[in-house]
Amino acid sequence: MPMDPDTKDEKDRGALPPSEEPVSAPPPAPADAAAAAAAEEPKKGHEHEDPRALRGKLKKRDHEIKDLKQKLDELRGEADGLKDRVLRLAAEMDNQRKRFEREKAEYTQYAQGDLLKELLAVIDNFERAIRTAAPAETSGFQVGVELIAKQLQDLVRRRGVTPVAAEGAKFDPAVHQAVLTEASEEVEEPMVGEELQKGYLLRDRLLRPALVKVLVPKNPS
Repeated sequence: MPMDPDTKDEKDRGALPPSEEPVSAPPPAPADAAAAAAAEEPKKGHEHEDPRALRGKLKKRDHEIKDLKQKLDELRGEADGLKDRVLRLAAEMDNQRKRFEREKAEYTQYAQGDLLKELLAVIDNFERAIRTAAPAETSGFQVGVELIAKQLQDLVRRRGVTPVAAEGAKFDPAVHQAVLTEASEEVEEPMVGEELQKGYLLRDRLLRPALVKVLVPKNPS
């Protein structure tokens, strides 16, 4: 009995071995697909980016760099200005400190001037007493007076007091005070002829001028 062609085809299809059946590839996993898309996207973007847009970005970046350099230069200038100001202030403070120390030292040195002047007046009286004593008199009293006068002279000398050069010196109005004048043919310029009262310096300052008689040229040229 002849077999139906359809039935025969079904038997033939069923008789195919399993290994000969067509196998389709499984679909890619979602994670792999996303990674592949991300890898392809930058490449695709660079390939299709407009050159004018790239030039615009580079130009903008150049402007930003230029602005940053300008700001950096301004900050450096401000830092240099602050440094100079600090150095000037430090120098001013140092000068003020030195000036204060100098003024303090000068005050300490010259503040005793009034007291020394009073002591000089006492020394003058002792010297007058010694000059008026009889030359041959050598009593214990006179010796005691001379000793006290010498002690006072040593005291003021230790405090920086020195006598002003007077008799026989050129007249100097800065340290000499003319009390008397006398014309003389023996001098060509004003000279101190006689010291009437001693003058003294306190270090480099005049403590008391010397009272003198001044000899002036009789026939000035």
